[in-house]
Amino acid sequence: MNRKSAFTLIELLVVIAIIAILAAIIFPVFARAKVGAYRSSDITNMNSLRTALHLYRADNGAYPPALLGYVNTYSGNPLGVDVIPADQLKAALYAKRVESLKTFTPANERAKTDVVTTAEWPPSDPRAVGTAPQVDTNGDGNVDALDDNGPARQANSIGTVVQRANPIAPGLIDARFYNISGYDTAEVRLPGGGTRRELRYALFWSGLGLTTGGVDDDPRQLGYTDPPENTVITWNSYFRDYDAAGIVARNKNDIVLFLGGSARPYDAKDLSERSWRVLP
Repeated sequence: MNRKSAFTLIELLVVIAIIAILAAIIFPVFARAKVGAYRSSDITNMNSLRTALHLYRADNGAYPPALLGYVNTYSGNPLGVDVIPADQLKAALYAKRVESLKTFTPANERAKTDVVTTAEWPPSDPRAVGTAPQVDTNGDGNVDALDDNGPARQANSIGTVVQRANPIAPGLIDARFYNISGYDTAEVRLPGGGTRRELRYALFWSGLGLTTGGVDDDPRQLGYTDPPENTVITWNSYFRDYDAAGIVARNKNDIVLFLGGSARPYDAKDLSERSWRVLP
């Protein structure tokens, strides 16, 4: 008689257990590889934006007010609902100096081309004025408490909506951005739950810069004539980790783009607190 062999129940359970162990090992590796690929792509795109900005400045003598540009409408009303999709724009960088919208779009941003947003200012440096000098603002050759003055600090912070000049009437209006441009604005989590949209690119951010300017102002602002190489252009916060309370974790998961160098990993906690005041 022929006997047919088959798996016993124990053997089958062992095989299933082995497969489960292998899956537990392999899937996180794949996930890390995917995140790594996203980060590499974003860094490449951020460096491309930096190159495009330098070309724009060489042609126009200044940097543009937004990377992709403020929201445009068919009617010309900056607050209208007839939004021109981002892929149909003819903006400062797109599509003359940057050919693809993907360059403006972090890998984890899934917005459509016609989704728009207002944005708040990011957090301002919580350290007391006078305790955290970073550059020689007064030109005396020293970096000391005198170089850390209030008007040279970030003027606006959480809860203040970004505004711009109304192009069709006197006064200010809430600035509207395309969500797809994740280096103009980005969504972040709030402690305790919820999210907000934060500004990432600005020509001026200090109290002096947004008003009269001044020799004692922080020079690391793109709106000034010759900002130094350690000026922050924008940053990528799409890879941040948060704890259970929604607090930003301290690790180098953010990516910051400086004017004089390539995009690089940066401590997310420091960047989330100090914004444009961080140094390379």
